[in-house]
Amino acid sequence: MESSALNIDLLPLEVLPRDLSAYRSGNVGVEYVHRFESGVAGPHVLVNALTHGNEFCGMVAACHLLDNGIRPRIGTLTVSFSNVAAYESFDPVRPFESRQITHNFNRIWSSDWLDGDQDSVELRRARAMRPVVAAADHLLDLHSTSQDVAPFWVYPAHSRNAALASALAQPEIHLVMPQGIGSGVPLIEHGGFGLAKGTGIGLVAECGQHFKRSSSDLAIAVTLDFLGHFGLIDREPTRPGPHRRLELLRTHVIASPDFAFVRPLVGFETFARDELIAIDGHDEIRAPCDDCTVMMPTRAPIVGREGVYLTRPI
Repeated sequence: MESSALNIDLLPLEVLPRDLSAYRSGNVGVEYVHRFESGVAGPHVLVNALTHGNEFCGMVAACHLLDNGIRPRIGTLTVSFSNVAAYESFDPVRPFESRQITHNFNRIWSSDWLDGDQDSVELRRARAMRPVVAAADHLLDLHSTSQDVAPFWVYPAHSRNAALASALAQPEIHLVMPQGIGSGVPLIEHGGFGLAKGTGIGLVAECGQHFKRSSSDLAIAVTLDFLGHFGLIDREPTRPGPHRRLELLRTHVIASPDFAFVRPLVGFETFARDELIAIDGHDEIRAPCDDCTVMMPTRAPIVGREGVYLTRPI
């Protein structure tokens, strides 16, 4: 039985970190947060990068907006870099180690965490960014994946999210969460973004493998499409093609250091109902349905972190 997914530590690093110190001061009193108001009525859109420190595509897209002086023709545009501390810890010899310092920045957006008494780099940063997120009408959170798989959207199963993701040409795959992510509260479910009766659209775009140039190129395109959809920039829409939708059934959090998949997985493999997917100590993780599609299988099992998402086609 294999202990992890395929070894991808030796993938070429086509994108590397750049110095972000020029953008540290920001302009709203929160480091690495920049807001631009058009003076014309319209939505307030937040584009967020570096939720995880080694997911460089968002950094490239955010820098594209800032470097090129892109400003909203209506409404307000905010551009943020989140976990810069993790980003600055990047070591090309261990490129997957800079995902986070202590906590997963994308699982702590509940009042229990934000108003609790624990402390970490990620919690301090989330608390500082809380009013930034609350001020936004709509949110695009840019991510990437450890494995080289097809890009996909991730969003709570609100019709407003599905409508916007379906209106954009890419990514073509949607991961829909009817009951949340099951391992914490992500940024796109914070506050009104997580409410069924809310109006704010919150989407994660998983743009491809962390260190591939194509992931950064897609992140730029998705960001411009997102801003164009809301009229913040002039952007001719591309007609969307057919979309593939998957529903999240279960997020398995690793309980044992002996966690292992039955075979190497990278994501999007399918299993028949009750087929064995992994062993976690004394527990067997089996497919809950036919055509069960695994997503984001861990490449290096760590107790307390997510091991695999189990989904079904919609």
